[in-house]
Amino acid sequence: MPGHKYLFRRATPDDADAIRDLVHAAYAKWVDLIRREPLPMRADYRQAVTAHQIDLLYDDDELVALIEMIPAVDHLLIENVAVRPSAQGTGYGRLLMRHADLVAQTMGLPGVQLYTNALFTENIRFYRRLGYRVDRQEPFHDGALVHMTKTL
Repeated sequence: MPGHKYLFRRATPDDADAIRDLVHAAYAKWVDLIRREPLPMRADYRQAVTAHQIDLLYDDDELVALIEMIPAVDHLLIENVAVRPSAQGTGYGRLLMRHADLVAQTMGLPGVQLYTNALFTENIRFYRRLGYRVDRQEPFHDGALVHMTKTL
């Protein structure tokens, strides 16, 4: 990653197709595991870009990742983190999560929350390494959601 030029840019409705394509590529690996499309694959990104804050991460002018966030009264909710499959495992996820911390701090929020499928164990381990703790699990479809929080 040294020598790369990174840029975060707020998504607009014109980015909806690129967001959908990136999310579908990033989440495709989970379809067989949970026997359905994960919810981010079914979202309406034309609506989401106006209702939520979606920040796109570019590396040398190539869209490589995104993070979708929803501010609440006492926390920033991370709704979606997606990294292009060819770029997974190279540090973009950590960069996105650090970006969310900075967004929350700028908004004066004391913490960041997220949720993920209980079967996405590699994601849960990743979030724990970044300082998130498991708050609770709740049934969801044929599985469970794991709710996690990080205090800033």
